[in-house]
Amino acid sequence: MADAIDAPDLPVISLFSGAMGLDLGLERAGFRVAVALECNPYAVATIRKNRPDLPLIDRPIEGVSTEEILEVAGLRPGDPVVVAGGPSCQVFSTAGARGSLADPRGELFDHFVRVVRESQPRFFVMENVRGLLSAAARHRPLSKRGPGHPPLAPDEELGSAFQVVVEHLRDLKYYTVFDILNSADYGTPQTRQRLLLLGSRDGEALKMPVPTHMRDGAEGKSRWRTLRDAVGGLTDPLPEFYTFSPAREKFLKQVPEGGNWRDLPHEVRKEALGRAFDSWGGRSGFFRRLAWDRPSPALTTRPDSKATSLCHPTELRPLSVREYARVQEFPDDWIFAGPVRKKYEQVGNAVPLGLGEAAGRALRNIMSMPSVAGRFGHVECFNLDLLTKLMKRPRTIVNPPRMRNDTETETITGWYKEPGRLRRDALAYAAPEIEDELRALMRLPAVAEVPELYEEPTNCDGESAAGDWPAEGEVPLAAAE
Repeated sequence: MADAIDAPDLPVISLFSGAMGLDLGLERAGFRVAVALECNPYAVATIRKNRPDLPLIDRPIEGVSTEEILEVAGLRPGDPVVVAGGPSCQVFSTAGARGSLADPRGELFDHFVRVVRESQPRFFVMENVRGLLSAAARHRPLSKRGPGHPPLAPDEELGSAFQVVVEHLRDLKYYTVFDILNSADYGTPQTRQRLLLLGSRDGEALKMPVPTHMRDGAEGKSRWRTLRDAVGGLTDPLPEFYTFSPAREKFLKQVPEGGNWRDLPHEVRKEALGRAFDSWGGRSGFFRRLAWDRPSPALTTRPDSKATSLCHPTELRPLSVREYARVQEFPDDWIFAGPVRKKYEQVGNAVPLGLGEAAGRALRNIMSMPSVAGRFGHVECFNLDLLTKLMKRPRTIVNPPRMRNDTETETITGWYKEPGRLRRDALAYAAPEIEDELRALMRLPAVAEVPELYEEPTNCDGESAAGDWPAEGEVPLAAAE
C-alpha cells in the first residue's frame, strides 16, 4: 500500500487567497488547491488571469457558508487535507498603526476557525504577521498609557489578542504548534518574519519546518539568498514602478547602498525625517536603500513611502513590481491585475512561496510517518528563544519619561501595579518538553512545584491522551525579535 506522501490528490481549501503566494508554495510541496476564496477585486482578477479553471468564490467570507465552500471544491467534511490562509493582518502589523481584535478585520480569524471546524481538514495552516503575538485585544492609544491614566485592563495588555486566538484554536480540539519563522531561512531572498501556526485534527506530532538556509551558511546549510540572486539578470522591457517625489529623491541621492536615513549628513537628518526625527523607535525604513549582497528586508505595500522606502541599490527608484515578485518568488509569468499601486499591494501582502512550500513539506513529512495520538486542544511552541523574549517584554509599551506624566507620587512602576511590568502569558504556550527550562531561565518555580496548573490532556472523546509522545530532539531556533 502506498504511503500517504505518495497520495495523488491532496486538496487544499484556500481562504483569503490574495495573489496566491501561500497556495503556490503549497503546490510546490505537492498539494492541490481545490477552491480559492477571495473578495478583493484586483486579487480576484489576478487569480482568474493565472488560474482561469480554478474554482473561485469572490465574495467576503462572512457571507459564505462552509457548505458552499465544500460544494464548490467538490469535497465533503473530512476530505480536505489542508485549510490554509492568512486572515487580514494589517490590523496587527508593526509597520503601521496598531489595531486590535475589535477591528472588523480582526474578526476574520473567527471565520477561518469556523471553516476549519465545519470542514474538518486533516491539517490547517495559518500565517500572520509576527505582531499578532504582541497585539492587544482592545487597543489603547499610546498617549493614554502611564501615570495619570487608568491601569491596564486585561484585554489591553500586549499579547491579549493572541490569547483570544489561542482560546478559539483550543476549542477546535486540534493539536496546534506555532513559531515565528524567517523566510530567509527557507531560501527566500527576503528577511520576512511571519507567524506560522500548524494544526492537526488527529493530534499528530507536528514540527515546524527545519531551516534550509542560514545567514553565513553554517551547519551545512546554504547561505541566505540575496537581492542579487533574486533580481540580477532580470529582463523587464516595460518595468512598472512608482517614482519617488523630488523631496524624497533629494535625500535618497545621498544614501549609500544598504543605508538609510542614519547615513545622511547630520545637518540634513532632521529636515529629512520631519516630525519623525523627534519620535522614538528604530525608524529603519526611512530613506532605505537596498543592498545587492544581502536579502531584501520585508517587502511593504508602499516602497515609495518615506517611512517604508525600498529604493533600488543603485538606481533612484523603488523596486519594480516584477522585482518585487521575484523577491517573493512568484513565477515570472504570473500576471498581477490592476493599477501599479494595487500590484504592489498584492505582492507585498503575499506569503513568500518558499515559506509556503516549507510549511507544506513539514506537513508531508508528518503524513509519511505513523500518526500519533497527541495533545488535543493544546496550542504550543517549542522555540525557547521566542518564549523567553516574549516573557521579558512589558505588558504594554509606554512613552519615554520625557513624554509621560510621572510624578513623585505616581511613577511608571506604581502605574503597572500587580502583576508587575513583564508579560507572563507566554508561559502558557510552552510545550511540556521545554517548560522546566523556560521556568529556570525566568527564575520561576518548576512545574513539579505547581502541580495544579495543568490537567491531564484528553482527546476529542474525553479519554486520556497522555500516552507515549515522541521525544523531541534539538529544535532549531527561528529568528525572532
